[in-house]
Amino acid sequence: MSQRGGSNSPEEGKKRSGKETAGLVRRFIHYYKPHKKLFFMDMGASVLVSLIGVVYPIITRTMLNTLIPEKNYRMIVILGVTLLALYFAKMMLNYFIQYKGHMMGVYMQAQMRSDMFDHLEKLPYSFYDHHETGKIMSRMTNDLFDVSELAHHGPENIIISVLSIVISFTYLMSINVWLTLIIFACVPFLVVISWSLRKKMRKAFRDTRSAMADINASLENSISGIRVTKAFTNADKEREKFEEGNRKFKIARKDSYSAMGRFHSGNTFVTDVFNVVVLIAGGFFLYNGQIQFGDYSAFIVSINMFIGPVMTLINFMESFENGVTGFERFCEIMDAEPERDAECAEPAGQLEGHIEFRDVSYAYDDDKRVLRHVSLDIGKGKKFALVGPSGGGKTTICHLIPHFYDVVSGEILLDGREIHTLTLESLRKNIGIVQQDIYLFNDTMRENIRYGKPDATEEEIIEAAKRANIHDYIMTLPSGYDTNIGERGVRLSGGQKQRLSIARVFLKNPPILILDEATSALDNTTEILIQNALDELCVGRTTLVVAHRLSTIKNADEIAVVDDGRIIEQGSHEELIRQDGVYRKLYDLQFRDQDTL
Repeated sequence: MSQRGGSNSPEEGKKRSGKETAGLVRRFIHYYKPHKKLFFMDMGASVLVSLIGVVYPIITRTMLNTLIPEKNYRMIVILGVTLLALYFAKMMLNYFIQYKGHMMGVYMQAQMRSDMFDHLEKLPYSFYDHHETGKIMSRMTNDLFDVSELAHHGPENIIISVLSIVISFTYLMSINVWLTLIIFACVPFLVVISWSLRKKMRKAFRDTRSAMADINASLENSISGIRVTKAFTNADKEREKFEEGNRKFKIARKDSYSAMGRFHSGNTFVTDVFNVVVLIAGGFFLYNGQIQFGDYSAFIVSINMFIGPVMTLINFMESFENGVTGFERFCEIMDAEPERDAECAEPAGQLEGHIEFRDVSYAYDDDKRVLRHVSLDIGKGKKFALVGPSGGGKTTICHLIPHFYDVVSGEILLDGREIHTLTLESLRKNIGIVQQDIYLFNDTMRENIRYGKPDATEEEIIEAAKRANIHDYIMTLPSGYDTNIGERGVRLSGGQKQRLSIARVFLKNPPILILDEATSALDNTTEILIQNALDELCVGRTTLVVAHRLSTIKNADEIAVVDDGRIIEQGSHEELIRQDGVYRKLYDLQFRDQDTL
């Protein structure tokens, strides 16, 4: 079962085959299905607008050729009032199209955004190792907005324009066949120009999106790290990085607007030629008596009814390219391989906590092996510690137990059951994780603790807070458990954040506990307070501890020294000291000054 998702570069344009394009269209149409009623009402309104549009030139021709020469003023007034009523109806129809049509696009955009969010929640760790948060956010906001515009204006523009072109062409043919054919002969020039410029415009729009995603990623990174930036007075460096992305965006925008300029100016020139052709050819026909003055006037009025929808279709290419590239980028996220349970996977139930690694190897990338033939046996309820140099593979071992990554070879067993045979959700419900880098949500104290058990009662939340030694502090706050802690818990100290995360795990109450450098970033006094809470948390649970401070794991049942992806020493604290190996050197190095004192 592969958990690698999104290995392709999201910023690189891909030339799709006809089959892939058809698949893309089917996926897009799928989002119309829940809104079929609104879609057909919108399209019906569009058809009526097109039909009303042809009434004016018909009435103009009738007045010039018949009613005015016959001085039938009564019919002139009646037709004028009728035309006014139709225009009022057209106004209401246009309101409906603009309001409800755009809302249909919004509904589809919201559904796509929900689908993308749900899919992002299912993607494996490996996906987020290769994709920046800001770029993902750009796809969910900027890209999907353009997709919603296409969802609304696409069918509407096509239906109105095609219908208007057919009706106007038929009507113009009824006025004068040869003059109509002369005008129609100019249309291929528009098509050729549009087609030749379309590809460049599409590439320019994709480059612009990529540049905008880079800016979002840079901005998100800079704002998240603003406190570090201020502490190191590196505002100029952050500005330099941001301006680099801004510069690329300006270049991409310059290219896109240049492509748009060529596209629109070329098409506008050809449409202007239409008017010249009508003026000269129509004047020649009128001079030779091949067309009446009323018909000629109606033809001049009606030609805009023909050219207008043609230009609408051509100009639609801009929003079409925007929407298509946006939907392609949306599909790239949706096509990333999600985490999936194996076909044979079953719910884990309540695990007891016996963990086994059997000759496990792992590599984040094909050419970078992180773990090499690791074998471990951690008994139920035991406290097992991992120590060793940074980058040796300790955290990777921790990430493999909840199946955040797939092993390259070997097996990991919990209570004798291979983790691939357990559903991911049921497996992870049995595991609690406390890390050095704690993530807290911009919410209240209560909701951050409740994250460990969404259906927890108030009494359970308070009990978890007490056991984590954070309840007394919470009660000193003006709003108590309703106090908002800010983004990533910015209003809390490091120790308070850690105790809040411990309260979450108390509430979850898992049989397996992973402590990954849980106290390494704390001062000695705070560490003692946190350690007391952790010691209580570990009681009755199988605990895997990653630590640099060896004082925190001296009492572990067993300790393994991990270096370069291998277990190089293993035993109790006393046994490892007697071996006089790497562990003894690490221990002596850490406690040399203290022993001297």
